[in-house]
Amino acid sequence: MALAGDLTLDLVRDSLIRQEDTIIFCLIERAKHPLNAPAYDQSYASFPGFSGSLLQYIVQQSEAMQATAGRYENPEESPFFPDKLPHSFVPPFKYPQVLYPAGTSININKIIWDMYFNQLLPLFVAEGDDGNYASTATSDLACLQALSRRIHYGKFVAEVKFRDAPHEYELAIRAKDRDALMNLLTYENVEQMVKKRVEKKAMVLGQEVSLSNDGDKQARFKVDPSVVSRLYGDWIMPFTKLVQVEYLLRRLD
Repeated sequence: MALAGDLTLDLVRDSLIRQEDTIIFCLIERAKHPLNAPAYDQSYASFPGFSGSLLQYIVQQSEAMQATAGRYENPEESPFFPDKLPHSFVPPFKYPQVLYPAGTSININKIIWDMYFNQLLPLFVAEGDDGNYASTATSDLACLQALSRRIHYGKFVAEVKFRDAPHEYELAIRAKDRDALMNLLTYENVEQMVKKRVEKKAMVLGQEVSLSNDGDKQARFKVDPSVVSRLYGDWIMPFTKLVQVEYLLRRLD
C-alpha cells in the first residue's frame, strides 16, 4: 500500500485487479477437491480444549499462528476470529496511516464466511469425498483470506474517494443516509466491466491445456468462468460497497 499522501484511486484499482488473480487461483486450488463434508462436521474430529469442526480448528489455529508473526498488524488484513488472536511477537512494522482511525476496525467476515460456505462453495466444487479434509480446509482458508482482503479493501477505496471529493459525501454522511452513499458508490458500467474481466481471466488462467490438435473440442475449465463472474457481481462488489458505506459513515467521527 502506498504512503498516506500518495494514495490514489489508480493505485487502489491496480491492487484490486491483482487480487482478482489471487482469488481465481485460490478457487482453482479448492476445486481440486470435492466437497469433503466431514471437514465441516463438528462430530468428525475432537481436539483438546476446542469445540468446532476441523475447518474451524484449522482457521483459528492458522490465524493465531499468523497473528504471532504480525499478519494482523497490517491494516489490509481482517481475521475471521479476532477475539481468538494472541499478540504479535515480532517487532512492529510502521505501516503508513492511510485509513481514518474510526474506520479501521470494520470487519464483515461473518457475512463472508456465510456466503462462502452456504452459497459459493456448492457452485464450484463437486459432490464427493476424497478423504483430504485437512488439505480441503487449508484451501478453504486461502479462499476466505483472499476474499476477505479484497472485500475489506473497500476501506481504502472509500478513503481515496472521500479524499478526492469530500463535498460529494459529507451531506449523506452527516445524514447517515446509507442509500445515498450506496448510490454515490455504484457505477454499473464499471461493475459490468469487472465481471467481464474476471470471467475472461478465469477462462485464461483455468483452462485445461491439451496438446492435441482437436480444435473442435469444447474448452474445459477448472472453475466455471461464469461462477467467478457471479461471485464478483453477487457478492464481492456488493460486499465491498457495504464496507465502503460503513467506513464513510465513520469518516467524520
